[in-house]
Amino acid sequence: MSATAAVEMPKISETGLTVKEVSQRIESGQSNAVKTSTSRSVKDIVRANVFTLFNGIIFVAMVMVLVTGSWRDAVFGFVIIINTGIGIFTELKAKRTLDKLSILVASDFLVRRDGEDVEVPHNEIVLGDLLWIRSGEQVPADGQIIQTWGLELDESMLTGESRTVRHKVGEQVYSGATAVSGMALVKVNAVGSHSYAATLTAQAKVYKKTVSDLNKGINTILKFMTFLVVPLCILLILSQIHTVGGWDAALSTGEWRQAVVSAVAGVVGMIPEGLVLLTSLNFAVAAMRLARHNTLVQELESVETLARVDALNLDKTGTITDGGIAFNQLIMLGSRWRELPAQPTEGGSFETLTEQAATQALYDCCNEEQPNGTGQAVLAGLKAQGYEPGQVESRVPFSSARKWSAVVKPILPPAGGDSRSESEGGRTEITPSHLAMTAPASGGETWYMGAPEVIISALGGDYSDVLQQVNDYANDGNRVLLVARSTASLADTDNPQIDPQAKPVALVLCSEKIREDAEQTLAWFREQGVRCRVISGDNPVTVGAIARKVRLTGEHEPRFMDARELPEDVNELARVLENVDVLGRVLPNQKKAIVQALHTQNHVVAMTGDGVNDALAIKEADLGIAMGNAAPATKAVAQVVLVDSKFSHLPDVVARGRQVMANMERVASLFLVKTVYSALISLGVVLTQIPYPYLPRHITYIGALTIGMPAFILALAPNTRRYIPGFLKRVVTFALPGGIATALSVLLTAWFLPGIMGWDVTKNVDLSALRATSAIILFLMGVFVLARVAQPLNSWRGILVAAFAAAGVIGAFIPFVANFFALILPTGTTLVATLIALGGSALIFVICLWLAPLVGKVSGKLLRQHGFNI
Repeated sequence: MSATAAVEMPKISETGLTVKEVSQRIESGQSNAVKTSTSRSVKDIVRANVFTLFNGIIFVAMVMVLVTGSWRDAVFGFVIIINTGIGIFTELKAKRTLDKLSILVASDFLVRRDGEDVEVPHNEIVLGDLLWIRSGEQVPADGQIIQTWGLELDESMLTGESRTVRHKVGEQVYSGATAVSGMALVKVNAVGSHSYAATLTAQAKVYKKTVSDLNKGINTILKFMTFLVVPLCILLILSQIHTVGGWDAALSTGEWRQAVVSAVAGVVGMIPEGLVLLTSLNFAVAAMRLARHNTLVQELESVETLARVDALNLDKTGTITDGGIAFNQLIMLGSRWRELPAQPTEGGSFETLTEQAATQALYDCCNEEQPNGTGQAVLAGLKAQGYEPGQVESRVPFSSARKWSAVVKPILPPAGGDSRSESEGGRTEITPSHLAMTAPASGGETWYMGAPEVIISALGGDYSDVLQQVNDYANDGNRVLLVARSTASLADTDNPQIDPQAKPVALVLCSEKIREDAEQTLAWFREQGVRCRVISGDNPVTVGAIARKVRLTGEHEPRFMDARELPEDVNELARVLENVDVLGRVLPNQKKAIVQALHTQNHVVAMTGDGVNDALAIKEADLGIAMGNAAPATKAVAQVVLVDSKFSHLPDVVARGRQVMANMERVASLFLVKTVYSALISLGVVLTQIPYPYLPRHITYIGALTIGMPAFILALAPNTRRYIPGFLKRVVTFALPGGIATALSVLLTAWFLPGIMGWDVTKNVDLSALRATSAIILFLMGVFVLARVAQPLNSWRGILVAAFAAAGVIGAFIPFVANFFALILPTGTTLVATLIALGGSALIFVICLWLAPLVGKVSGKLLRQHGFNI
């Protein structure tokens, strides 16, 4: 529990729970603790990295080899253990980084205890607490309203109804609703899993499964391998038993050990054991790198989504502008104010009196319990001019859905005499008694403040000239509000409506501060082919002017539109959006509909925002990005949070996602080549009943130098390639030629070289020579594949390939390494035969690469002719 909250709250008599009562409720499990997390637990991380299907297969294979006594051929198992350890360590490090960063964006709630207002975390709210619900907060627990100051809730996450609901004293509020205006004091009557909306809020706050092209592709590969490995392993063991003379001979001579080792060699090669590890590792490292730039990734898989974004919806306030607003001036509407029934005071100026009255009413409209940014700016500006709160009988707080607020000012009897006073400099100050003389003879008066288009559309009469003035000011980038006055008192504050007889009085001009990095950031997105749209609740002309200043559409004039003219049909909306760059007066449910419309056109949509009105759209988007100063509900549903609220971090966020996607495509291609040639070699061995052409230790040595270590480096290398759909198709298309060429080279060597050299493969010496030659061929083909994956080679990538190729050759000349991995350097006629085999393998590799596109075109044409869409 934090110290007493610094924010000044209304004075109330309720004291709330005592410290002792709070402790008793926490001990009895009556707290609001809900199992939520922005990252996986330590237990989940360990389990996810250790207890996998492929680790299980590798472990069984390692045990089988150890049983034979050939522990050197079981070294592949220890490599898996090391890789798994690296994965656990990296993800734990990422978890610590993310958890520390998430504390920075965690929101506390204000409760009343022991007669004081204190801030506590979500989990420390207990049953019976007196909880303050303030504008912008998501209700953390169910409760009953004790006192209210115009509280309005968005309950769309519970009911699907976008219309805000105004609650009275005694009514129930539910967790998951969001306060859009006003505030209330609530007595908590249900917490944690007992709350009405616990499951809904947990789903909304914590996790939304990201549709991942990368994960879908890798999972398809892994599912295919699951069905392939087990039967092939059994067939391999049977075939290797056959090569040593059958079960009786194998068991009596001990050759069964060699048969098991040979079978395991085929199984180990087929498993892309490092692919899943490197995927998680890449996500975790990307999240850590982004965290260093104050960007919190709340779901690791969402890093990949960053690469695929091609439509970015930007909320103006807090994204393009820094959220800072300044009150500039109040402009009276020409002669219209003279239509108001008012009497000038004796010796007073009629115009001065009316302007003062309008300004005082503006102050009172903004002087809510929890004013929004514009209200705060107006209050600050007017306080500097000497204005103070006037008397207000009732009020309708500002609502983003309604887009206006109102106050009913009481009629005060004249205090008698001249109530004016002279301030320094001779300025006439107007007191409440002075203002009372502008009120009608009977009944109250209502002052409205809000969006000009909304207020004027509710008024009777033609005010096109006022709208023209609004547009003129908005075209200069001003945020324009309208002040209107009615001589009638607001009849119903629960279902407030604007009096059609009200008259426009004045325009309020405010301005927003544009972020210094906005123009540069938007230019980067244009260059990268990402379509940016600004979606705001403000005047479309104002937003359009700001979009023009930051060059949203480059040299072209941004096209803007009022969201009230948007069609409701999603498909029609999608067509309209193609020709719109800026949308103003957008309601929260419309922001969500805009995201849905873009989805119908197969766009991958990112949505930024900081207000509660952005929460639904952020959750609906493929990638939700919230600012660090955003409302708690908005941060809760976002997958990425810009902790320091800097829009300029977004290019780095997208670039990091592209790096992950592009590099993982390289890595997946590398691993899949090994899977393809291992499966084909195993199939060839089973069909022709020959000894397996290499040992498990050979594939361990070759795989480490041509796949494992290079893949680790390539996965973390810089890469800015734009995302191209079709991950799995490209990976398979890349892997098949290399895999087929490698399999053919090794199988042809195993089939024909013993006959040419006069080797008897039933003898260990000759079989060792064949396996050594096959291992050399396998290594050469691995280098070829690595060189193809690492292209272009005219940079550090070429050095990388050369370094690992040299390491493989040098290792063969080191006695310990050569003995451990059974590496035999050919000499004499064997050397000549090996060189010829290497030349043939290189030729096969080139032919396969040449034939692959031709085969792809022919097969694609045949498939299309038969009605298959590829």
